[in-house]
Formats: sequence, structure tokens, C-alpha cells
Amino acid sequence: MNTSLPANLLQKITKSFDASEMQDAAKKISKKWIGMQHGRQRGRKGRKQFDTFTKTRGYIMKKVSLLLVLLTGVWFTACQKNSESLSPETEASDFESVVESAARLAVVTDSVTLGRCKGKLTEVATTDLPAAVTAYIDSAYAGAEIKYAAKDQAGKIVVAITLADGSVKGLLFDANGAFKAELKQHVQKAKLTKIEVSALPANITSYITSNYTGAEIKLAATNDAGEYYVGILVDSKVKILLFNADGSFNKELEKPAFGRPRKRH
Repeated sequence: MNTSLPANLLQKITKSFDASEMQDAAKKISKKWIGMQHGRQRGRKGRKQFDTFTKTRGYIMKKVSLLLVLLTGVWFTACQKNSESLSPETEASDFESVVESAARLAVVTDSVTLGRCKGKLTEVATTDLPAAVTAYIDSAYAGAEIKYAAKDQAGKIVVAITLADGSVKGLLFDANGAFKAELKQHVQKAKLTKIEVSALPANITSYITSNYTGAEIKLAATNDAGEYYVGILVDSKVKILLFNADGSFNKELEKPAFGRPRKRH
């Protein structure tokens, strides 16, 4: 956590609270205290000196207390700002969720999936894939990561993977785990390029502001089809939104149900 003070604020504090002056005053307090107490016993002049000294000591203590309050407030504000920003690890994790959601959507909507799979797809964990499927991926695409996997009502399996060079593929297997075909539109839909939030079209940011009160746009990406994937933080939860190439809203995407993808060796 970065708790260093801004230069302008530090200058103001230093100007208002001279450390050496306060230190000297504190030393004088310790040296004169006993003397002032005895002086108080020695008549009007002694009492006047004691009262003046007491007021001075009170003024200095107020300065010290105010300084401590200011420093505490600055430290708390710095911590708040630090917690509100995404760490590199958190941002990478959130972007991975966007990548996985894109892979899922690309698999579900691909023409090969729609034409050759039966009924609704059900997501499956990587660990539950048949050995023949994982063995094929390990052999044909060494170092690839499985981003999403699902099966249809007949047992056919579709898998989305990211290769070691960052390219993507969608694969279709039969119920026994034998490879059958590559998904045709998967690359165009699933390959994402990260972009700056400031590069998003105005109608996208306006839609988010109007429909997700208090949301903060954390990251954005586009695919080869020109669609926009936007990750927002709202009510302490990350949501992934899909927008068409013209910036019109498409839908809120489901996140894959099973954790982070596994790298194939």
C-alpha cells in the first residue's frame, strides 16, 4: 500500500507545523514545568508566568492533535484509493473471466455446434472430460489451455482452447472422445484484443451508466467480429456485458461455472 503524502499537502503541513519549533517547545515544557509550579507558589508574578505557560502548552498540544488527525485522514484516504484500484493480479483474473465467457459464447453459437450437437449444451469441468479428449489436445496442441468445455444431450463434446501462441480453437468430439471437427466461427468470436476503456463508443458507456447504477467499467475488449466485451464492477460483483459492433447492447453473459482453465502439457 502506498501511504506517501502528496507533495502539495506535505508542504502545507510542514508550513503549519514546524517540527523543530514544536520539539524545542516540548523541551522547554519539560524544563520549566517544575519551575512554573514553584513560581505559582511565589506570588502574583509567578502565577502569571504559570498561566501563560499553561496556555502556551495547551496551544502546542492542540497543534499536535490536529496534525495527528490530518495525517490519519490522509492515510485512510490513500488506503481507500488504493483498494478501489485493481491490482495487476485482479485485473488479469477479471480479464481471464471475460476470455472464458467469450469462449463459451463462441462455442454455443458456432454453426458446427448448432448443426451437429443435439439439444442444450451442459458445461463440464476439465477434470471430467474423457481421457481421449485431453490426450488428443495434449498431443495436437501442446501447452494449450482449455477455456470451456460442454456436452450435448447425445454426449458429443465441444471444447474451447487457447494455444501457447495465444491463438484460439474450438473442437468437436464424439461421445467416445474421438476428434471430429474444428468449429468454424470460433476464432472470429473467441479471440479477444484488450482495449482501453476510453476507446469504447459513447453509446456503450451511456448504456452502462443508464442501466447499471453506480457501475465502474474495469476493462474492455473486442473480437474479430467487432463485438465489444465489457467487464464492469457493480455491487462488488464483476459482470460481463456483450455489445454489438455498432455499440448496441446485446446481452449480459454467463460466466463459466468451473474455475480457472488448466494448461495442457
